[in-house]
Amino acid sequence: MAVAAIEDITESKLLLAEYDRIKEEQKTRIGFRDNLLYFTLAASTAVLAITVQSGHTPLLLAIPAICLVLGWTYLVNDEKISAIGCYIRDRLGPRLAELSAAQGAVFGWEIYHRDDASRGTRKRIQISVDLFTYVALPVICVTAFLCSPSVQPLLVIVSFGQTFAQVVLGWQFLRHAEW
Repeated sequence: MAVAAIEDITESKLLLAEYDRIKEEQKTRIGFRDNLLYFTLAASTAVLAITVQSGHTPLLLAIPAICLVLGWTYLVNDEKISAIGCYIRDRLGPRLAELSAAQGAVFGWEIYHRDDASRGTRKRIQISVDLFTYVALPVICVTAFLCSPSVQPLLVIVSFGQTFAQVVLGWQFLRHAEW
């Protein structure tokens, strides 16, 4: 019985099983990534509301920390989502096409949806939203803190460190963007 089960396993079946698993991972990562954006906006809004109500402007420095951690997590997930798509297009699909002697691309959607005429515009808008959320908003908060009367030398140093970290994060977003 075990020999018969092993004989039923073919490379094509293994590759299709791998495809199912990595598409499931991609789907999960997409949901998680998209929720990170909403969570970042909600957390930032909550900190801003508390800051306005309390008048304690040093609280604004929590927003860069929130955006740095969540932005980096967002970026890592986005990169893995893209890497999965690339792996399917460049490795898995061609290997299955070769094994099945299929004419044309296997997993055509992985290629088709990238040829949309509006894709470039959507990508540019998305990178703008990402940069605003994870870089510009924290830098605006640091600037507001620095312009407030409650500036303290240690917090000024912290704010400069945060600004540097946001610039590095922004550079990473631009570096990993698919133009």
